Amino acid sequence: MYICKVICRKIASEDTKFLMEDPRKLEEGFGNGAQPASKDKDCQGKKATENIVHNAISNETEQKSITTSDLPEERREEEPLIKQKTKRVATLDAFRGLTIVLMVLVDDAGGAYPRIDHSPWNGCTLADFVMPFFLFIVGVAIALALKKIPKVENAIRKITLRTLKLLFWGILLQGGYSHAPDDLSYGVDMKKIRWCGILQRIALVYFVVALIETLTTKLRPSSLSPGHFSIFTAYKWQWIGGIAAFVIYMVTTFSLYVPDWSFMVYGHHKHDRYTVKCGMQGHLGPACNAVGYVDRQVWGINHLYNQPVWARLKACTLSSPASGPLREDAPIWCQAPFEPEGLLSSISAIISGTIGIHYGHVLIHFKGHAERLKQWVSMALILLIVAVILHFTDAIPINKQLYSFSYVCFTAGAAGIVFSGFYILIDVWGMRTPFLFLEWIGMNAMLVFVMAAQGIFAAFINGWYFKNPDNNLVNWIQKHVFIDVWKSERVGTLLYVLFAEITFWAVVSGILHKLGIYWKL
Repeated sequence: MYICKVICRKIASEDTKFLMEDPRKLEEGFGNGAQPASKDKDCQGKKATENIVHNAISNETEQKSITTSDLPEERREEEPLIKQKTKRVATLDAFRGLTIVLMVLVDDAGGAYPRIDHSPWNGCTLADFVMPFFLFIVGVAIALALKKIPKVENAIRKITLRTLKLLFWGILLQGGYSHAPDDLSYGVDMKKIRWCGILQRIALVYFVVALIETLTTKLRPSSLSPGHFSIFTAYKWQWIGGIAAFVIYMVTTFSLYVPDWSFMVYGHHKHDRYTVKCGMQGHLGPACNAVGYVDRQVWGINHLYNQPVWARLKACTLSSPASGPLREDAPIWCQAPFEPEGLLSSISAIISGTIGIHYGHVLIHFKGHAERLKQWVSMALILLIVAVILHFTDAIPINKQLYSFSYVCFTAGAAGIVFSGFYILIDVWGMRTPFLFLEWIGMNAMLVFVMAAQGIFAAFINGWYFKNPDNNLVNWIQKHVFIDVWKSERVGTLLYVLFAEITFWAVVSGILHKLGIYWKL
């Protein structure tokens, strides 16, 4: 249209007789009531018009060329992505908030409802989805946060600093220094400090996945090539990292020889030493697996988690799946420590982060809702099918404590389905209001994790007691407002967690969001 206007102005300035009121008449060779010109003049006129058209088109093309060439090459390649960028995907915050809510729920209500607490060994309960959901959404966030990296050195510096912050908070909260919320004392014996934990595992996965994403920034494409697997080949180094973690985990788990090992049980007046007989390899049971052996060798048995969930197995207690006194014929290892967030299992957890970053890459490169959902749901279903086959054929049982490959596939597939469902409800259908409380919690996930999931705020309230430390506001509310009213400790505990903890922190997070206050590492 612009070229046509230029042509018309050029023709009008030459005062030619070919300017007409209707452009269609010009194409048909009719004038504005003028007489036909001679053949020579007609040829000259046509030639003049062709020159004018040629010059106008050349000027327009030159102008576009200059405008485009003024931009850097990288900017020209990324310009379509920048223009198509719209609003923030609310599903990310809602999914992160859901993960925090699940953590608070299973940690504080799992004692009353053992079925939602961690599975004692093989199998998967509600609590077992929390950690892989965390790692999944960390991977998605990494893909979006590192979509543009102006300087690789600065990005590596920020990644390292954030990793150190996560390690610091993890050791402080779960290393034994904090005894919140029930015990008002603090401090830890360095001979028994726990080096591993939730935030420590997140730190390792974040560091590895983010580092690969950063170091391969110059190898990533600005647009995908045609093909169903182009999204995988475009980010092959991320998948190579995930495959490397898989190989290390599988080879170590099934080939490492596990010898006999011993541990101490500390009593009030005496200490007893027990020896667990192993002498095998490739075992996936509680006592003689390679995951526990690696942690005992690397960290030392005194630095492992001393209240493992396997103590709730039927072999250990008649109260299974709930906690209870040990059976008289319970195996020796029922009293032994075991690290659920150990080194080898955390290497396997890198795969969860790799799958998460793949979902983030899909979010970046595929702009249509249907295209994104097709990629997400298809991969989630494949992962679920693989997990079910491995578990029910007893090839590799689903096991959170070992972070088995079937567990990785099952929980990642479930995360993909939940993420896709949230995306449909919130970002496609616009049903954002019912999930606002999850978004608010997700925006301040670190705050709610520390204050609620780790009991720091409850410990602060418990510090203001009357005569007896047990006579505090938290216990009074739980007993008189919830348990006594409903005449049930289980129901009262569940309602307390839902309203006095989850709802309370949702409101606090909403207020902080309105004030623009966020706790980020």
